Amino acid sequence: MMEKTLVIIKPSAVQRGLIGEVIHRFERKGLQLCGMKMMQLSEEILLEHYAHLAQRPFFKRIKDSMMVTPVVVCCIKGFEAVRIVHDMAGKTNGREAAMGTIRGDFSMSVQENIIHTSDSVKNAKQELDRFFKEEEIFEFEPCGLHFLYANDEI
Repeated sequence: MMEKTLVIIKPSAVQRGLIGEVIHRFERKGLQLCGMKMMQLSEEILLEHYAHLAQRPFFKRIKDSMMVTPVVVCCIKGFEAVRIVHDMAGKTNGREAAMGTIRGDFSMSVQENIIHTSDSVKNAKQELDRFFKEEEIFEFEPCGLHFLYANDEI
């Protein structure tokens, strides 16, 4: 099933000049970039986005880290995109992430771990709604779509 999912390219990737590399990996896989913008995250949006962690002792570290520089938020689309993008990111702790994953190749940290990805279809919808207005996500058919998927997948 075609899905859309959120990717946040974190300050650790912005500072290290990895924005293009991260996006390039998703595009090489055959996923479609259908929304992207740079934004400075506020404490308010971080409290909403990380509500499930807000009472944890390490939340201040997360919040401080995510506000160091602007981030790049992306909407990525593809067949089973939520799972594929989440798998491509690798384990949260970059030291434990497998080589070949984004975190495994570019991260040595549990916090400075390059990207956030949605972990379920439900969360992807909520997160995309949090970071994008409807008119900021674009629907178009890539010219090579039929070379990425079988006829019954699209």
